[in-house]
Amino acid sequence: MRIALGVGYNGQGYQGWQSQSSGKTIQDKLEAALARFATEPISTVCAGRTDAGVHGLMQVVHFDTTVQRTPFSWVRGTNTFLPADIAVQWARPVPQAFHARASASARRYAYVLLQSPVRPSVDASRVGWVFHPLDGDAMRQAAAYLLGEHDFTSFRAAACQSPTPVKTVRRIDITRRGPSHTEPGEDWSPCYWHFEFEANAFLHHMIRNIMGCLIAVGQGAQPADWVQEVLQARSRKVAAPTFSPDGLYFLGPVYDPTWGLPERTAAFDWLP
Repeated sequence: MRIALGVGYNGQGYQGWQSQSSGKTIQDKLEAALARFATEPISTVCAGRTDAGVHGLMQVVHFDTTVQRTPFSWVRGTNTFLPADIAVQWARPVPQAFHARASASARRYAYVLLQSPVRPSVDASRVGWVFHPLDGDAMRQAAAYLLGEHDFTSFRAAACQSPTPVKTVRRIDITRRGPSHTEPGEDWSPCYWHFEFEANAFLHHMIRNIMGCLIAVGQGAQPADWVQEVLQARSRKVAAPTFSPDGLYFLGPVYDPTWGLPERTAAFDWLP
């Protein structure tokens, strides 16, 4: 039978999702826990591979097994053998036709950015950080150039394995959370910026490279239409440096409702 799982994780201490010889990946830890619970080897397929340091709020995986367990047992039993920073959120039996990656029509990511003159402490590794104020309107104007189907070569890592750089970005939402006023004695008040991205698929480092460009615009280092020039250049050399993975979260894939899988509707339920 085929089982789908929703998995959440803090990616700070791991070398990304995909299995490596070191064993220090999310996939390695999950498959080891599943094997201990099911007492048989289990291989998983995920909806979207995440890089080192990137977090997952609802990674979806599927696997095939001969073991008969209730969905609740798959959750509690697997979590028994997982480290504290990885947890199965739900389990569902699915048809053999379901594929965690191929059945997804889109994928969603979020980036949480702290704008503050002082680096993060309690939320270190959970948020990115800038120490210059950002212009939200300029960043939204820049982001608009990226909507639709484009060749995103300028935002693609050299190690990217995607067969094509052409992707369709459906949505980029940019919001600010926190005080808009300035406290006495301060030049400006700290706040959080939330960036949410949805596309049919993403290239390796695509969001982190986009973030680098949006922040350059937000800080006034580049005009908003510079992002269009970067996109049209189809060259990684003209874009901003790759931004930190710390504030990047995989929100999960988008599936047709007929699969009957849980859907995450609020991206920032618990984030600052």
